[in-house]
Amino acid sequence: MADIAALTKLIEPEAEALGLKLVRVAFFGGKSDPTLQIMAERPDTRQLVIADCEALSRRISEKFDEIDPIEEAYRLEVSSPGIDRPLTRPEDWTDWAGFEARVKLAAPLNGRKQFDGRILGRDGDSVRIDVDKLGEVAVPFAQIAQAKLVLTDALIKATAPLSAEGVDKIVEDAPRRGAGKIQLEG
Repeated sequence: MADIAALTKLIEPEAEALGLKLVRVAFFGGKSDPTLQIMAERPDTRQLVIADCEALSRRISEKFDEIDPIEEAYRLEVSSPGIDRPLTRPEDWTDWAGFEARVKLAAPLNGRKQFDGRILGRDGDSVRIDVDKLGEVAVPFAQIAQAKLVLTDALIKATAPLSAEGVDKIVEDAPRRGAGKIQLEG
């Protein structure tokens, strides 16, 4: 199994050289489909375009060709974190305060291993979540096994692309049952 901390130390300078911030480095898929997944974003837009993915993929591939940090064959996947992004860094809990999240813990806290609620922010080494019927819950950051934003209308609105550059046309469908659809073609 790959050493994620060591891989992150190799990948982070390559991302920063392109003006990107790492969101997550993960290795999954086991022996049948080993995949090194790298999520990054532009700090000013929280987005990543295809050209960014290509550039980061090339830099990582060149670096790894030099030092070969992973012995077995694997697939390299470079992507944006997406709209329902993982919350992996302490600053994510401040940046995404006010939005809904699903938090899974490594060990139970107050008899629960999962909390769904609105992010209130971060206090030192804990994150605060407003959980329905429980109120405010403080979760030690070190206890979080997995966390991600939950897809809501508010999140969709807040993360709409800043630019439609490169899109040939925008097609809007009439809203049905309160949900509209915008399709970018290009």
